[in-house]
Amino acid sequence: MAMEITQFLLSAQSPDAKVRTEAEATLRQFQEQNLPLFLLSLSVELANNEKPNESRRLAGIVLKNSLDAKEAVRKEHLVQQWMAIEISIKSQIKDLLLRTLGSSVPEARHTSAQVIAKVASIEIPRKQWPELIGSLLNNMTQCDSPAPLKQATLETLGYVCEEISHEDLGQNEVNSVLTAVVQGMNLAEHSPEVRLAATKALYNALEFAQTNFENEMERNYIMKVVCETALSKEAEIRQAAFECLVSIASTYYEVLEPYMQTLFQLTSNAVKGDEEMVALQAIEFWSSICDEEIELQDYESSETGDSGSAYSHFIEKALPSLVPMLLETLLKQEEDQDQDDSIWNVSMAGGTCLGLVAKTVGDPLVPLVMPFVEANIVKPDWHCREAATYAFGSILEGPSIEKLTPLVNAGLDFLLNAMKDENNHVKDTTAWTLSRIFELLHSPANGFSVISQENLPRIVAVLLEGVNDAPNVAEKVCGAIYYLAQGYEDAGNNSSLLTPCLPGIISQLLKTAERTDGGDSKLRSSAYETLNEVVRCSNIVETSQIIAELLPVIMSKLGQTLDLQIVSSDDREKQGDLQSSLCGVLQVIIQKLSSTEATKSIILQAADPIMILFLRVLACRSSTVHEEAMLAIGALAYASGSEFTKYMPELYKYLDMGLQNFEEYQVCAITVGVVGDICRAIDDKILPYCDGIMSRLIQDLQSAELHRSVKPPIFSCFGDIALAIGEQFSKYIESAIAMMRSAAQICSQIDTSDEELMEYGNQLKRSIFEAYSGILQGFKNSKPEVMLPHGGHLLQFIELVFREPLRDESVTKAAVAVMGDLADALGSNTKLLFRDNSYCVEFLGECLQSDDEQLKETANWTQVMIARVMVS
Repeated sequence: MAMEITQFLLSAQSPDAKVRTEAEATLRQFQEQNLPLFLLSLSVELANNEKPNESRRLAGIVLKNSLDAKEAVRKEHLVQQWMAIEISIKSQIKDLLLRTLGSSVPEARHTSAQVIAKVASIEIPRKQWPELIGSLLNNMTQCDSPAPLKQATLETLGYVCEEISHEDLGQNEVNSVLTAVVQGMNLAEHSPEVRLAATKALYNALEFAQTNFENEMERNYIMKVVCETALSKEAEIRQAAFECLVSIASTYYEVLEPYMQTLFQLTSNAVKGDEEMVALQAIEFWSSICDEEIELQDYESSETGDSGSAYSHFIEKALPSLVPMLLETLLKQEEDQDQDDSIWNVSMAGGTCLGLVAKTVGDPLVPLVMPFVEANIVKPDWHCREAATYAFGSILEGPSIEKLTPLVNAGLDFLLNAMKDENNHVKDTTAWTLSRIFELLHSPANGFSVISQENLPRIVAVLLEGVNDAPNVAEKVCGAIYYLAQGYEDAGNNSSLLTPCLPGIISQLLKTAERTDGGDSKLRSSAYETLNEVVRCSNIVETSQIIAELLPVIMSKLGQTLDLQIVSSDDREKQGDLQSSLCGVLQVIIQKLSSTEATKSIILQAADPIMILFLRVLACRSSTVHEEAMLAIGALAYASGSEFTKYMPELYKYLDMGLQNFEEYQVCAITVGVVGDICRAIDDKILPYCDGIMSRLIQDLQSAELHRSVKPPIFSCFGDIALAIGEQFSKYIESAIAMMRSAAQICSQIDTSDEELMEYGNQLKRSIFEAYSGILQGFKNSKPEVMLPHGGHLLQFIELVFREPLRDESVTKAAVAVMGDLADALGSNTKLLFRDNSYCVEFLGECLQSDDEQLKETANWTQVMIARVMVS
């Protein structure tokens, strides 16, 4: 029997904090003491039209939050709680929810639709609630069903399709859902609200329609209804219909050929004359087609050399009409779009789509765009000049270097002059276009660049002047300097061209980072990121003095942040952002100067004051700073070697804190990486800290709360620790191997249809092999027999990986390397193991045939190690 909770729900929304807190506590207590009755009471509240809207609204929210959560562990806990509730109570709750779909209050219907979908997401995959789809379809087919009920039912069907997998419904159910949804879109029979709900539901149901799209008659009918709906009187319905077309473009590209003429007409009319929200979706349709065709071309070049019949060249065929349509959109800028990065309008969508067209078709696009550029670049109206520049910048990726270089050479001077344009939009887009030119057409190391000894001084002068412009222009200019410097990386003698300009560039970037007119800290971050790239890509032989002089400047700036007055959380955030940026610069300087023996001494001499700064920064306890400071500490450890040991007593507490930071898991992951860096730097001097570190790492692996992405680096870290402390690792071997075995078990059960899980599985396999390699090498010279009981399991795991049809190359390399380490470390003890695992010969044979030289080299070494064992 449900309890009366209206008053508590209303009090929980009271402006009086005392009343509100007491009501929340009462509701929480009820939830904890009797969850089934609590959920039933909420459902009764939501279903009761006599109750106030405020209490019904909160009942719906609490109900939804009792079934679903963003965080995976919490979500699984809620699912298990629901599954444990008695069937009769669950049935009552579900009946109440279905009844609420007929409520006279729109918000109650909407909330109920969402909650039904959450229950469905738990039950339908488990083959429970089989009658749900039938009940919903019944609402649609009964002739006396009121429009609000139909609208809520269609909304529910849409949400259910969004929540479950297409494998969870039988084809008959899919057919019935699609029929109901497509009929709901019918203009003659239904109100706009019903048709909008139906169109949105179709969007979510499209993934289920694979079989229907393979049937020409059914496909024709669905396409006809969607195209008709895209011409509806109501803009919101037109927008929803175009969203369906965007989804169809990517999901069912291969069957679109017969409809393309109609679709071009529809999208073209929408782009030219419809409301912006509809026009944006019409442009997105062509962007989706581009994405599909780029992917098909990539597949063709990487796999077979033949794209097969799937690639229909829609973009190429549409070019003569599509390009003028997109160019027209570029002239529809908004006055303040250069000031707000969150703005997304027709001109930006059109430029993005033009860029995708360039990637799709390459050279044939250029002659269709250049007349527009040339005609508009000199017009008095800024809209024309900006559109021409945006068009030019958008087509720089895709066409060949041979096609673009003469155009860029001819236009570069013009663009440099345009950095003095009277209009801020034009300067903003010009700076962006220059950064694109330097990113894509300036690579002396690869033998091509639009920058020469003659034009470089002018380019640098214009950029250093531009970086003083309005914040949005200055930020884009930072991007141009970033790619200018990046182009000279590994460019041999050519990199010397930039060296004389570096003091001026560095000085100007430091000034830019100090600017206070940037509003948020975006300009400052851009200036420091660009400074990092300038330092990273410089020629160390020529620039060591410049970088050495920069080091105390950055250290001083970081020191000043520690004395900032912190009054508010805003002050704390600003301090954190600045410290992050400065730690990032120090990391790059440390890495650069320690990259040669001649310059490493500069870092070693400054190591003590640098480390004191880092420790003081860590004491500020900000997670973003913790990440950057830790990364910089890792770089300092690498540079300092065994000298780094003296910092460990003070640093250890921060490592310990980082390893326990489950919530900000990136901090935890970076700390794990830094522990590895320190192990490599100080070797067995890490020993006094190993009990604490290993204990934390094991806890991290056992935790269900910690984000899974942190777990592979932990296994690699086991290998680093074992290599550093050798036979002393034997006290941790049982717990470490138990964790590695359990992770190997997870690898064998990973769903190969889920790309994200597959990638995680590859990381996990690679790190398990790296852990075994480190441990085997660590024991090699003293206690190799410790690993003998684990050799059989390791070879079984390698076989599991070898037998996988979709094996990742980096996993293959790690597997072959650890096979060699096993033979090398345990010697003749492994003779029987290798004899019993004959697949090893086959595996090595496959690797020796590889085109990858590194893999071949590793396989060769492993073959020699195993051969030595077999003849011993």
